[in-house]
This record gives sequence, structure tokens and C-alpha cells, in this order.
Amino acid sequence: MCVATDVDLSKALSRVAGIVENALETLLPAVDGAEARLVDAMRYATLGGGKRLRAFLVMETANLFSVSETCAARVAAAVEMLHAYSLVHDDLPAMDDDDLRRGKPSTHKAFDEATAILAGDALQTRAFEVLAEPDTHSDPEARCELVAALGAAAGAHGMAGGQMIDMVAEGQTLDAPAVTRLQTLKTGRLIQFSAEAGAILGRATHRQRHQVAAYGRDLGAAFQIADDLLDVEGTTEETGKTAGKDAAAGKATMVAVLGPEMARAHADMLARQATAHLDGFGDQAALLRELAAFVVMRRS
Repeated sequence: MCVATDVDLSKALSRVAGIVENALETLLPAVDGAEARLVDAMRYATLGGGKRLRAFLVMETANLFSVSETCAARVAAAVEMLHAYSLVHDDLPAMDDDDLRRGKPSTHKAFDEATAILAGDALQTRAFEVLAEPDTHSDPEARCELVAALGAAAGAHGMAGGQMIDMVAEGQTLDAPAVTRLQTLKTGRLIQFSAEAGAILGRATHRQRHQVAAYGRDLGAAFQIADDLLDVEGTTEETGKTAGKDAAAGKATMVAVLGPEMARAHADMLARQATAHLDGFGDQAALLRELAAFVVMRRS
């Protein structure tokens, strides 16, 4: 069996990052006029940074179903816009209050709070606009499914709801199931959508769609635990954001519940579980399997 190597994955991540960066440049062009500052803030928050993990999931799962790279890149760019919106708002003083993101000043520090709020709003709406455009898919049913699935992943029963629970839970002691639910909503749902989006684009069978969605669900859970570990063990230079903030703010994390050693073991188990969902795809899913291992070993 052909197995992807770390080098293969690194090259693939870089290649997808370049493709998606170009798509974002096209979909978020600079403008002149009174709204230029808003667009500049949107571009600042979205372009030239981040792991593009969610974009990679869209592109690589789409590849399983022979989806046009151009169409997949549009969906990947839309996901990155929505993710960027969440980070812009997450960093605001009223939320997690962080001055650093991806190794540079947060959007509200580079511009101002009002501009950052509007930039996040505009990025979110632009993401759905891109999904709804005919260039994303020739089948309007596929476009509707993408819009509905992303809306579910981002709303009150997804990312926004998870953020609310996260804020309410500060300083409280949650058990493992409660933390799992919080993190599934806040982080996991968007990662799950990113994996499932490729199957929606490819008009995959119900079983195939369920398999890649399950992969994304477990990968998202492993990713968040790894993120929590980095907050405890990593440095600001490595992560590109302020280290140690979760513990200082009394955030509910699996590291706080289980301790670093058990949390790492749990993340490893979730990564193995994620790869098991891909058994039916054979060698085509080699990079996705490699990604699961990378997610729990990363240092940024």
C-alpha cells in the first residue's frame, strides 16, 4: 500500500495553501472608495496566514470524488473566509481579548474594533455568497446543500453556540462530556463541514458522505485537544498567538480535565479513529490519513 510521507503532506499543504490564497485574492479583491478600509480589513484577516487546514480538507475530500479543482477552491476559500470571521470576532475585547493572531496584530489592533466587527460580518456573508454562486457548482441543489450545511455548522447549534458556552464556562469546572460538546460546537463542526463539503460537491453517496463527515468530526476533536496542549506547552512564537491564555482565563479544556498526558493519549486515539473512517477509500485517502497524524503532532 502507498502511504503518504511527511514530505508529501507538507508539499500538499503548501500547494493547497497557494491555490486557496489565489482564490481568496480573486474573491476578495481590493477596492477603492469609501468601503476600501472595510475590504482592507477583510483581506488583512484572511490573506497570507494560517495553516489552511480546513481548506485542505475541502480540497482533499473533493479530490476523492473527482471534483473540479476550481470549484473545490471556491468552497475552500469560503470556509477560510468564515473561519477568518470567527477569529476576528474571537479576538475582540468583548470575547477572548487577544492582541495577536497568526503572528501579527489582531484585526481590531491593526484597524479598530468597529472595523473589525464589520470585517467579520462581511467575511461571513461573503462566504455564503460564494457558495451560492453558480461558479461553485452547476447543480443548484448542491449549492443549497453547501449553504445549509455551513449555516448549521456556524450558527447557534454550531460555532457561535460553542463560543457562547465557552464564554459562560470560564472559571467553571466542566466534566469531559461537557467539554467535548463545547469543543465539538466551537471548533469541530466547521472542521467536519470542511471534510463533508468535498462529498457534497462530488454528489457522493449517503454512506460516503457519512464516512468523510465522521472523519472530520473526530479530526476536529483531536485538533482542538492538540490546540489546548499547545496553549499549555507551546510558545507565542510557535503558535502565533498568546500562549497560556486558556489557563489564565479559566477556560474549559480537555487538558484541564484530563491533564496533559491523558489529553494527548485521547487526541491520539481520536486521530486513529478518524483514519478508520477512511478505510473504504483506499490509497486515495493517504494524505487525509497523514493529516490526522500531523494534527496531533504539530507545534503551531
